[in-house]
This record gives sequence, structure tokens and C-alpha cells, in this order.
Amino acid sequence: MAEMIPFLMFVTVCLVLMAGYPVALSLAGTALLFAAVGSLTGHFDMAFLQALPNRLFGTMENTTLIAVPLFILMGVMLEKSRLSEDLLESMADLFGRFRSGLGISVVLVGALLAASTGIVGATVVTMGLMSLPTMLKRGYSPAQATGVIAATGTLGQIIPPSIALVLLGDTLSSAYQQAQLNMGIFTPKTVSIGDLFVGALIPGLILVVMYCLYMIFLARPSLPETEDAVSANHSLAKVMRNLLPPVILIVAVLGSILAGAATPTEAAGVGAFGATVLAAIKGQLSIARLREVVQSTTEVTSMVFLILIGAAVFSLVFRGFGGEELVEQFFAGLPGGVVAATLLVMLVIFLLGFILDFIEITFVVVPIVAPVLLAMGLDPIWLGVMIAINLQTSFLTPPFGFALFYLRGVAPDTVETSDMYRGVAPFILFQLFLMLLLSIWPQIATWLPSIIYN
Repeated sequence: MAEMIPFLMFVTVCLVLMAGYPVALSLAGTALLFAAVGSLTGHFDMAFLQALPNRLFGTMENTTLIAVPLFILMGVMLEKSRLSEDLLESMADLFGRFRSGLGISVVLVGALLAASTGIVGATVVTMGLMSLPTMLKRGYSPAQATGVIAATGTLGQIIPPSIALVLLGDTLSSAYQQAQLNMGIFTPKTVSIGDLFVGALIPGLILVVMYCLYMIFLARPSLPETEDAVSANHSLAKVMRNLLPPVILIVAVLGSILAGAATPTEAAGVGAFGATVLAAIKGQLSIARLREVVQSTTEVTSMVFLILIGAAVFSLVFRGFGGEELVEQFFAGLPGGVVAATLLVMLVIFLLGFILDFIEITFVVVPIVAPVLLAMGLDPIWLGVMIAINLQTSFLTPPFGFALFYLRGVAPDTVETSDMYRGVAPFILFQLFLMLLLSIWPQIATWLPSIIYN
């Protein structure tokens, strides 16, 4: 019975999270409750919790995690500077004269916003308010229009720089070192957030291409998209005027990482400063706006770090109950070896995405399973990109897909929730298909890092 305690602990925390309690308090509270009961019954040694201060101090002094508030500041600043509205309007002018042009412009703007802001909620709401009524008027079905808007809003999860990749990269870095130590390698190699950024770049672009091809061939509107026309020169000039600032910012952030001139944390500082300069140039920077941006950044950052603290408590107690050994034994006993283990983990993460969000899965599931998978010989960059794409589906899978919630809040009453569910289904299949491609050709994720860093 004692060996079932880690499993019961994991199930309990999932149920508590599904009940809607705060993530950080759910993780820490469940862990401490199990620790107290385990101590009374003789199944848990409270000495494990003595390591908690060192864990928390290590989290607070982790220089890599400084990138989190800086990237959040960059994204919030660009959101408040109306960058997305200007981009969407100018792209629609340029592509609107072509059939399916509006759908393509939504995908391209979503990709650009993903690489500059990375804020899923802001992207979905903005594009929902601006492009959904126009798409419906121009002959797109409610399912087609809502599907592409919700799906492109989630590109910020996989296209770097991404908060999801920062958090996942930090978790995988610890898991990779732990896996090597468990194998007797006492000079372990490291995997950085920059490695994950580079590895996710090509898969993210492949996803954008898939979305565009879908809009061109399978989601064509029933009406011509334009009869009026803005002059091509005027549209092109407008697009360039609105496109160049975010592109320059993206190149500055990602280019500095790819060139090895800056760490992700330093590049995040460049991005935050550049976003502030862009807001000032556009006349959108004021003391009130700056206060609003800083307050929003502080709230999100505090939430992330509080979850990190809760996750540290959970992992300590889980380890104290022998959870890691239980997971290792389970995977070692699976027929099919590493292939079966990886397939099972990806299936579990996909199913949990229906009821949990990406932060909860990153801090609850990944620290448990990643060391075991990495000890089986999987490439950490490949595994990180696979998990990131899998987590991206959690924004689209009902009933708790956050992109669906965001879009439901701004969609007109004529659009049914069932339309949204039908609309996102093809894009979920695209993400799963991309994971299949990565399984067959891991080089999609590992080739670019091997070229840049070797």
C-alpha cells in the first residue's frame, strides 16, 4: 500500500487543481498534507523538508529565471503599444485582395506576435476583436474563423522567445543533470534555454506553414474577400512601417542568442528595453501606462515564482515517498523500452492538457518523468520541443482550453461554442502531426542547435 502513496499524491493534486484552487497553494498544500499524514504513519521522513530552504534559495538566485519577468515585460509593453492592431490592419490591407488572404494575414500576424510578445491571451483577444467580425462578414464559417484565431494565438508557446520554453528549459536542465548523475556521470553536460529556443525555431515555422496551407486549400471563404482595393504601394509602405519595428526587435533578441553574443537572460533585457523604446516612439508610453505594465508584469512574475516554490515542495515530498524510484521501475518494466515510455508520457501530457494548463503540467509532470526519459538516452532538446508542442495543445483542447475561453469572451453570440471546438480540431491534428514528424526525423529539432553550437 505504501508504494501507492506517490500515485495517490499525484491524483490528489490533479483533482485539487481541477476544483479551481490556486496552483502554487494546491501543489504545496497537497504535498504538506501528505507529508504530515505520512510522518504520523511512519511512511515519510520529515528530514526531507530540511532541504526546502536550499531549494527555494536556489530558485531565487537562478539567473536564468531572470528572463521570465523581462520577457513578460517585453510582451506586456508591446501589447499596450497597440502593435498587434497595427500589424493586423496593415497585413489585411496587403493580403486582403487575395482569396484566403485574410486568413493568411491572421496566421502571419499571430506568428509575429508570438515571436515578439508571446502572450496567448492578449493575442487571441486582440485578433478576435479585430478580425473575427471581418472574417465572418467575408464568408468564413464560424468554425474556420474561430479555429485559426485561437490556434495562431497559441504559437507564442512554441515560437521563441517564449515564457513556456524558458520555464520548460529550466526544468529540463535540472532533469538532465539529475539523469546524468543517476547514470554515474559526475561531470554532466548541460542544456540551456538558448538550446531549446534554437531547437523550437524550425518546428514553429513548420507549424506556421501548415496553418497557412490549411487556410489556402481547406478553409477558403465562401465569398470574395475584397473588391475594394487600397493601392499596393500604399499597403506595402504601411506594412513595412508597421512590420519593421517588431522584426528589428525579434532579430535583436533572437539574433543575439543565436550568434552567441548574449544569454537568453541578457537578450530578454534587450527585448524589454527595445519594447519600451518602441512604445515611446509610437507615443504610447506614459507614467500611467508604465505603471500599468510594471504592475501586470509583477503580478504574472509573482504567480510564476510562487508556483515554482509550490513545485519545489511537491517534488521534495514526492521524492520522500519514493516516487522517483516508482516511476523508474514502471518505465523500466514497460515492453518496448524508450519508445513505449516516450509514447506513454506524451499521451499522458496530452490528456492532462484537457484539464490542466501548461504551467501546472510543466511543474508537476515534467520533473517526475523527464529524468527517467533522459536517462534512457533521449536528446534533451528533442524532448523539450516535443513536450512544448504537446503543451501547446492544452490551450485548444476543451473543456479547459484557455484560448477557447479568451475567444469565447469576445466572440459574438452568433458564434456557438461548438463552432470553436470544431474549428480548433484541425489545428490540434496539425500539432500532433508535427510531433509525429519530429518522432520520425528528430533532426528537425536537433539540427539547428548542432550547427550553431558546435
